Amino acid sequence: MRKAKTSDLNNIMKVIDLTVKEMKQENNTQWDERYPIEEDFLVDIEKGTLYVEEVDGEFKGFICVDFNQPKEYDDINWSSNKESMVIHRMAVNPACRRQGIGQRLIKFADELAIENKANYIKTDTYSINTKMDALFKKCGFVKVGEMDFLGKEKPFYCYDKLI
Repeated sequence: MRKAKTSDLNNIMKVIDLTVKEMKQENNTQWDERYPIEEDFLVDIEKGTLYVEEVDGEFKGFICVDFNQPKEYDDINWSSNKESMVIHRMAVNPACRRQGIGQRLIKFADELAIENKANYIKTDTYSINTKMDALFKKCGFVKVGEMDFLGKEKPFYCYDKLI
């Protein structure tokens, strides 16, 4: 795992394109042509909060982890009032699925939180994103609430985990 560089943007956007196409086939409208876009990742890279997994030149996936919480998190009954890190944009290259990459990305977020003296992580996903829902649960996250987010018609599920 390493910090993303601007030279990674093409690979990141290829993964986004493939992921959005896959989501559409599954009637999952969490991501589309309007979000996330290249500028979102450029900001993550500039802030040093986007990390990629690349093995032998093959781009496996990415995750954004920082301390920024959307204002919509304010009304959620979180498990703790501790300072937390937050997982934002995360995706695994569809060509690399079923290799444990999603779990490794989350394990990296856990380790990053510990390094930053924040033994607590929050995240969210669209309620119809069954793959992320299953991954978060598999990685020890607990659903703590729901919120309206990004103008979507269905709620987003909010998860947290004490490490």
